[in-house]
Amino acid sequence: MVPAAASPVRLEASLDPRLSRWLWLVKWLLAIPHYIVLFFLWIAFAFVTVIAFFAVLFTARYPRSLFDFSVGVLRWNWRVGYYAHTALGTDRYPPFTLADVPDYPARFDVVYPERLSRGLVLVKWWLLAIPQYIAVAIIAGGGGGWGGGDDWPGGGLLPYLSLVAVVILLFTARYPRHLFDFLIGLARWTARVAAYATLLTDQYPPFRLDMGGQEPAPASPPASPPGSPLTKA
Repeated sequence: MVPAAASPVRLEASLDPRLSRWLWLVKWLLAIPHYIVLFFLWIAFAFVTVIAFFAVLFTARYPRSLFDFSVGVLRWNWRVGYYAHTALGTDRYPPFTLADVPDYPARFDVVYPERLSRGLVLVKWWLLAIPQYIAVAIIAGGGGGWGGGDDWPGGGLLPYLSLVAVVILLFTARYPRHLFDFLIGLARWTARVAAYATLLTDQYPPFRLDMGGQEPAPASPPASPPGSPLTKA
């Protein structure tokens, strides 16, 4: 069995031990300042992605400063989504920053690629990603989850199951842990597709639901049996 490769895209989240029963009703309202900022960040993100497309096409490299900006926008979007409408697993207000905040309960990062394929950049974001777009449409609905439109009206599994989770929280004061793990798995799948489609990585997103708040560790290859050539000095 081939061990699963570690993804260069890392999405993680931790569930607050005590969540307010009712705060989720107004989080979308409290997050309006973030939505305004993200509106302009997504416009800049689109321009940066176009510039990066030509940079990769001619140099096989994604300029590091532009890469950090793009990852920062996706990171900011994930923190706001996790707080306001995707899983709603924290009551801690998201920070206004593109940088990673290690102690915030929602984190996102992408390993910087030293080189990217010049050929793939021509087809991966539209042709190769079509099967993934279909999966993401089912998961996150029409908004796609990472384009600034990942709210409840999107119509996918992710927004509606998030609503189910907080309704259960409202009546029981407990957030269903298994549902949380499933929701983060869906968000992780969507994030991997977003990073691939926006040229941040050449590693094709796996058709695999990696559930849980923490990124799964890559599977270790099976140990060689005693006496095999690999165990001999």
